[in-house]
Amino acid sequence: MSILRAVSLSRHDLPAFAVQGIYWGAFAAYVPQIKAHIGASDGAFGLALLVTAAGAVTAMLSAPAFAARFGRYAVTLASVLLALAFQAPMWVASVPVFAGFMFFAGAGSGLQDVAMNTRLSRTEARHGVSLMNLNHAMFSIAYALSALSAGLAREAGLPPAPVFAILGLLTLIAAAFTLSGEGAESHATTKAARGRFGGVVIWGGLVLLVGFLAENATEGWSALHVERTLGGGAAEGALGPAMLGFTMAAGRFTGQLAVGRLSETRVVFWSALVTACGALLAAIAPVPLVAYIGFAILGLGVSTIAPMLLALAGRLASDDARAYVISRVTTIGYFGFFIGPPIMGFVSQGFGLRASFGFVALLLLLIPGLLVLMRRAG
Repeated sequence: MSILRAVSLSRHDLPAFAVQGIYWGAFAAYVPQIKAHIGASDGAFGLALLVTAAGAVTAMLSAPAFAARFGRYAVTLASVLLALAFQAPMWVASVPVFAGFMFFAGAGSGLQDVAMNTRLSRTEARHGVSLMNLNHAMFSIAYALSALSAGLAREAGLPPAPVFAILGLLTLIAAAFTLSGEGAESHATTKAARGRFGGVVIWGGLVLLVGFLAENATEGWSALHVERTLGGGAAEGALGPAMLGFTMAAGRFTGQLAVGRLSETRVVFWSALVTACGALLAAIAPVPLVAYIGFAILGLGVSTIAPMLLALAGRLASDDARAYVISRVTTIGYFGFFIGPPIMGFVSQGFGLRASFGFVALLLLLIPGLLVLMRRAG
């Protein structure tokens, strides 16, 4: 299938993935300034991000019901809620208030993520095509461009609040293009699927958890690693998450072109090993340039873990259980997406950021075993 055909089939979902990317990219670039502004230690900032994770998981559990309730408007509404939720945290100056507002930012992100991935999985099933890599590549491109732009804005002295206000206006425009004529499965169908494919949900969710942990730990702490550990400036720090985003986009576009030639299991297996090598190189990097190479390798490796894993989970599930399986695998996986930065913070508090990236590399080596268990369960 051509890229143009994939873009046509994904035209209502690509803007939603872009919305996710612009917020987390800008947030990653502003982490050092936000952290300093609220006066948080590594551990305290990690705890604040753990509250963000709680908001995401809470929203994800109710996402199937939300999608069923709002139907064709679900992804659009979730995108707007995400934009609104990210405004308040940029204005506060204390850790507890920041954490409280970030709960709602995490909730908006989690709600939108499940809604758009579930709708995209239905499109894949209906047309018999693979679209996950392309759409996740859009997230990566938006993330990288946003991180780079926010880094330049930060270098120019702009605080985060007006930058995120501009992103809010861009989101309102993008959200108009996410409106699709397609609704969602009924909540009754989702409930009927409970109890089935439990092994696929658990083991697949854990694979996704480790992949998201590696991805978002790097997104959240790469800028700080470059600036604090390796002595880089603000623009140099922002290049860390930007490098991750660009290489993830390249990896996902390549994955979209290669899909159908390689099995999802084999791709995820080798991607995990490559990602571990990138995290280890970032951990031992003596200068920013070596860290950038590590982030690039990490980005290429981790880029295909999430989309290929979600495609595998959707393929192993039956038609009536697909929405439930995707939503629950994503929910488990998002524990990693949001607990990654807090874990990095806690390890860094005691042992430094080098040890944090080394710990991520060790966790990635668990993925091959989890894949075996997932395939057996399916």
